[in-house]
Amino acid sequence: MAETELTTLGKYDIIRTLGRGAMGIVYEGFDPIIARRVAIKTVRLDRVDDSESAEDLLRFKREAQAAGRLTHPNIVGVYDYGETDALAYIVMEFVEGDTLKSLLDRGERFTPAHAVSMMESLLAGLAYSHEHGVIHRDIKPANVMITSDGRIKLADFGVARIESSSLTQAGTMIGTPSYMSPEQFMGQTIDRRTDIYSSGVLLYQLLTGEKPFEGSVTAIMHKVLSVEPPVPSALSVSVTPALDSVVRRAMAKRPEDRFATARDFAASLRTAETAIDADATRVAPMAHPPAQTAVPVSPATGTWRGKAAMIGGSVGALLVAGFVGLALLGGRSHHGIVTAPKPPGVTAPKPQIAAAPTPSLTVVRAQLAKAISPVGCTLVDGTVTAEGATLTGLVGDSERSTLVQAAAGAISPLPVAPRLHGFSGPYCDLIDAVRPFAPVFAPDTDRLGLHLAGDVTRLATGQRIVVTLGLPAFAAYVEVDYISSSGAIYRLYPNPTMPAARLAAGSTLVLGKRPAPAWAVGAPYGRDMILAIASSAPIDTMPKSQSGTVATFLPALKSTLAALTASGANITTAAILVDTVKK
Repeated sequence: MAETELTTLGKYDIIRTLGRGAMGIVYEGFDPIIARRVAIKTVRLDRVDDSESAEDLLRFKREAQAAGRLTHPNIVGVYDYGETDALAYIVMEFVEGDTLKSLLDRGERFTPAHAVSMMESLLAGLAYSHEHGVIHRDIKPANVMITSDGRIKLADFGVARIESSSLTQAGTMIGTPSYMSPEQFMGQTIDRRTDIYSSGVLLYQLLTGEKPFEGSVTAIMHKVLSVEPPVPSALSVSVTPALDSVVRRAMAKRPEDRFATARDFAASLRTAETAIDADATRVAPMAHPPAQTAVPVSPATGTWRGKAAMIGGSVGALLVAGFVGLALLGGRSHHGIVTAPKPPGVTAPKPQIAAAPTPSLTVVRAQLAKAISPVGCTLVDGTVTAEGATLTGLVGDSERSTLVQAAAGAISPLPVAPRLHGFSGPYCDLIDAVRPFAPVFAPDTDRLGLHLAGDVTRLATGQRIVVTLGLPAFAAYVEVDYISSSGAIYRLYPNPTMPAARLAAGSTLVLGKRPAPAWAVGAPYGRDMILAIASSAPIDTMPKSQSGTVATFLPALKSTLAALTASGANITTAAILVDTVKK
C-alpha cells in the first residue's frame, strides 16, 4: 500500500498528512487506546540499500533512542517506535504551533526580553537533555517549536549524540553550517558546549534578526573559525551591552571559554534581563540635590513611544526619564527636563518643556537613503514608519556592519531592524552597477516583484529554478540573468524558446515552469544570485550569447544601462539570492 493511502500504522489511526520530505512523510495520527493525538514521522525502508538512505535510517533510529529517553516540558516527547515491511516510524507528541524558523522567515522580530524568555525555556530543555547524556548537535530555528500558547519545545534529535553510544565521534562533521561550532567544522569530539555555541548563534539571531555568519559552507567555516561577528548591539539599538557579553561568551571559539552548562548560560541571561529592566527605567537617588538643578534627559534612558514614567519614592529620589522620539499621537518630539526638588521655603519654577518639530516620515526616508547610498556592495530597500525603519535586501558580508551603523546614525533614536541577506560571491560590481535603478522606499507599483516559486531561498540538486517576476506599473521589456557563485552567468530570459516581448504593466512572468535540463540545479553549489532588469525600451545586453562570466557581462551591462538612460527609458532592477546545495 502506498504511503499516501495509509489509514492505519500499527495501532495508530492516520488522520492526515502534515508534511513530506526526501526521507518520508509526517502524519497526524490518533492513538485509539488512550485517545491521544500524535504526530507520526516515517522513513521508507525500501531505500536503505544505498549508503545515504541507510544513514538516514540510522539517524531516524537515533532520534527515537535519544528523544525517547527524555521527558521534559521543553522537549517534544517521543512515545513509540515501530517498523512495518515498508516503513519505520516514530510516534511523538503532537505540537500545535509553528517552528521558530517559520516566524523568522516571515519577518517576525522579538524584543530582547522576549528573546531572553524564549532562550531560558530552550536552555531548560537543553540542560535536562545534557544531564541525561544526550547532546543535540543541531540547535537551529527549524528545530525549535513554539506552541499555540507560547511554550518552547526542542525537537528533532536526529543527529544527537548519546554519550553511551560510539556513533559519530571525532572525525565526523554533522550539523547545519550557520549554527555549527568550530569543533564541529574541524570534526573534533564534541560535548555539551557544542550545543551552547549553537544556542548562542540562535540568541544572536533572535536579538538581531540576522545570523552572525552567512555565505557558502566554506565561507561560513572560515568565519566561524577565525572571524568575530558584529556585536548584536551594533545591529539592534535595543540590545544592551550585558546581552552582547552573554552572546560573546556563548559563541567563544574555544569550548573552554564558553558557558560550562546550559544552566550557567540561562543564569547569565537572567542577570542580563535584570540589566534590560534597569535600562528601561533608571532612578538616580540624590540625598541632597542642589537647588535649581536641571537634568536634561538622555535619549538612551527613555522610551520613544511617548510616555515618561514617574515612580513614586522618598524625598531626594530623582527619576531621569522622559525622552520621547516620534510620538505616535500628534507626531511631535518632546525633550523633557526634570528639575530637582527645592529646599523648604523656596519656590521652584515650573519645569520647562521645549517642543521641537519632528521631521516627517518623508524627510526621515530621505535622511536614511542619503546615509546608506555611499555604502557599496548593497542593494537595499525597506520601510520607514513612526516606530522605526526596516532594511531589506542584499549586502556584501564585509559591508553589513558599515551599512547598519550608517542607517542607525541617520535616524537615531528610531530603531533600525536589519533583515538583510549577506553574501561573499562575485556580485559587488554587478550590484553597484544596477543600484541606481533599484527603488528605495518606493511604492510597490515601482518595484520588480522578483522571487522563486513558493518563495523558497534554497534549492537542491535536480530541483528546477522557477522564477516569478511581477512587473512594475509600466509596460516593459525584461531581462533575467542567473549568476553562479563561480562567476558564470546564464541568461534565463529572453531565450530561444521565449523571445523578448514587451510585457504589459503589472503583469506576471513565470520562468522555468516547463521541464528543461538547463533549469535544473547542479554543481557548482553555493550562494547564487538572480538579477532582473525591466525597461520601457528594449534591452540588448548580450544579444548573441546565452551565457558568459561576470568579467564579460559587467561591461556589457554598464553599457546597456548607460544607453537606456541616455534614451530616456524608464528602468527598474531587482536581485535575489538563492542557496544551491548538493542533495
